[in-house]
Amino acid sequence: MTSQTADVIVIGGGLHGCSAALHLADRGLQVVVIEKDRVGRHASGVNAGGVRRLGRDPAEVPLAAASNSLWHRISELVDDDCGFEPSGQVQVAENADEWAAQADRVRTLQARGFEHERMLDQSELRARMPAVAAHCIGGVAVDADGFADPYRTVLAFARKARSKGVQILEGAMVRAVNWEGNTWQVGSDIVDFEAPVLVNCAGAWGHGIAAMLGETVPLVADAPMLMITARVSPFLTPVVGAYGRNLSFKQFANGSVLIGGGFRGMADPARNRARVDVTGLAASARTAAAIFPVIRDAPIVRSWAGIEGFTPDGIPVIGPSGMANAFHAFGFCGHGFQLGPIVGQIIADLVMSGRSPLPIDAFRIDRFNDPDQSPSTGRPL
Repeated sequence: MTSQTADVIVIGGGLHGCSAALHLADRGLQVVVIEKDRVGRHASGVNAGGVRRLGRDPAEVPLAAASNSLWHRISELVDDDCGFEPSGQVQVAENADEWAAQADRVRTLQARGFEHERMLDQSELRARMPAVAAHCIGGVAVDADGFADPYRTVLAFARKARSKGVQILEGAMVRAVNWEGNTWQVGSDIVDFEAPVLVNCAGAWGHGIAAMLGETVPLVADAPMLMITARVSPFLTPVVGAYGRNLSFKQFANGSVLIGGGFRGMADPARNRARVDVTGLAASARTAAAIFPVIRDAPIVRSWAGIEGFTPDGIPVIGPSGMANAFHAFGFCGHGFQLGPIVGQIIADLVMSGRSPLPIDAFRIDRFNDPDQSPSTGRPL
């Protein structure tokens, strides 16, 4: 089979792969994206759509802050507002210990120069969210955070990338990756490609691509779950999480409520399938009703799960491979959607200059082989 050529091969057509392709094309490179299913098929297109800096792992905060700037002008980047709503995000504290822990975090962030998280006392919390449960004593807010439409966002990035000349090949499983003669050779089900640069954005399958490069990442595929209620009367504007529980909660303009935040179903990446776990869904519904009793009787009309990759320390792999001219961006642990715009820019910077102006050392792929590497200390929502 004759190979087609490009300047860069990107493996994975989720948000990060399409973002990387777009940013690379903007630098004048010829890019091909190889996607085993279709664009946005897994985590990128079926997540909760949170656009947040709130509650990020400390290592992710600089990236999330830079990405937030891109989100607020997302139409300039992809000619689509992606359904982005800067509704604000709030993380609720249900007791004094949680509120004190939130205050410690805010002080730590401020000492590092980040002012985006702001403490709310009980009266401020209730003024912002009158329907919140009476036992909730306060929280943390980030006013310029919000949410977007995940699938619409991925399609917007893919569409804009194609308009810049990017070839996106869907339904093509990568079977082999080899480095020969200063060129990456990638074999797929449909066509083979070769290019001097390789980018691995394969999501929950990213560790498999890394293994083809001789790099080991202890990534686990899991299935974050979401569900949506029937329409109820409007009672909430910001996206809400809870410090001490698994919760991500928002109400859309049509009245329906999206509930998620950490409960997981069953992932079967070998068969490309994810199934919901009814027990976990029930626990998630109980959590939501405990924070917002107003939805206690709201019917659940739909539930689903996507396949996502999780690393042991809860933060992604972003940065150069140990192999020449290869780069990684995968394993976003259920909170990578907001980072999509900036991750594409980081990859383009690395490809073009070998460095990123943002701090990415914490995300290096070889950290799992370092016995002195400290575990993540952040608490994603």
